[in-house]
Amino acid sequence: MKKFFNHINGENSVKTFGLNSANVGLKILSGIIISKFIAIYIGPYGMALIGNLKNFLSAIQSIAISGLYRGVVKFISQVKSDALELSKTLSTVFYFGFFSSFFLALLCYYNAEFISDVLFSEDYKYTNIIETMAIVLPFYALNMFAFSIMNGFSKQKYLLVINMLCQVLGLAVTLLLIFRENINGALLAIVITPALNLLITIVGIAFRKSLITTIKIKHISLSVINRLSPYMIMALVSAIAIPIVMVIIRNYIITALGIEAAGYWTAMTRVSDYYLMFINSLMVLYILPRFSAINSKSKFKKEVFSFYKIVMPVFLILLFVIYLGRSILVPLFFSEEFEPVVDLFGFQILGDIMRVLAMVIVYKFLAKKMFGHYIILEIFLFLIMYASSVFLIDEFGLKGAVMGHFFSYSMYFALILLIFNSSLFGILPSDNLEEN
Repeated sequence: MKKFFNHINGENSVKTFGLNSANVGLKILSGIIISKFIAIYIGPYGMALIGNLKNFLSAIQSIAISGLYRGVVKFISQVKSDALELSKTLSTVFYFGFFSSFFLALLCYYNAEFISDVLFSEDYKYTNIIETMAIVLPFYALNMFAFSIMNGFSKQKYLLVINMLCQVLGLAVTLLLIFRENINGALLAIVITPALNLLITIVGIAFRKSLITTIKIKHISLSVINRLSPYMIMALVSAIAIPIVMVIIRNYIITALGIEAAGYWTAMTRVSDYYLMFINSLMVLYILPRFSAINSKSKFKKEVFSFYKIVMPVFLILLFVIYLGRSILVPLFFSEEFEPVVDLFGFQILGDIMRVLAMVIVYKFLAKKMFGHYIILEIFLFLIMYASSVFLIDEFGLKGAVMGHFFSYSMYFALILLIFNSSLFGILPSDNLEEN
């Protein structure tokens, strides 16, 4: 425990850590307030439609920026003192991201009716929402490009403050649109708020306005794309696979059990997202930097079990309290109409425990650039989650969806343990970590 807090206090300032906690807390609070408004003004069917749009938007935004964000942050931090290399990196990423997002925007705009039918079925026509999403997509890509510059220049405090301001703006716009337009307003808010955040980001990046002059079309470099390609592939697989399988499962629930049942399942996943935000931010803050510095199996094993011993007991207690209070939390976060969600907590929480246990080890793939392993695991998770969820929904109804969640992440964790069997459970010398 002492080592953990020394890392937080030493390598990351207390102020940054506090801002990060405030940012995560604000995200959770905003999510809860928005969920309450959706439950009151729209109901379970709206929760299902909103869930599909959010998952699709998450995937399409990742494609729009070509999975460049993580790699760009790393490369900018490496070349920021070299004017020519910095110009090549910024120029290549800017133009590559611009053209890819513009092409994707056109593709979505001219196929808006088809996408609407896939996401909302032919019973709910929201072609105009998809067209709006297509129009604002390049603005989202530009926003993420600006974010990557600030992150690459280690301006985490600026990023956290901007994120918090964006959360407040997004909350205000979303609540206003839901209040005035119900489901149409909620769907419109989902697609426009990421683009509106660009207004705040532009103000935040003003201190780096001189960088604009370094973006030149003649400095586009294929070598930059080649170096970024592994990060792009990893990010795209990760960002697309799970959101898309969530859409597929939700559509299957709608077909098999009805749209309200899909809304209950979506409400359960939203609650899960709330408490996972804290653990995910903690892993990014502590686990990823630690794993990047580790070069031996013994140290890797020590860090993994250290996290399990220090953080997991606290997380398990939190989940136990949530499970005990589920009958209070559901009407508090949603409404009495969402009472069936209470029965879904058990397997969802068990699945999330398996997910966190696995993700601690999976961060080694990211830290050590084990791209092949990571992609294979993500594809495996996609397939097993779809197959198990469909089978269990047919057998057990709506509870089968959360049972599939638990089963798929249990299998995912088991496969990871198999891969890292010698690293975690063998008697290890301090040899190279790349050997599993």
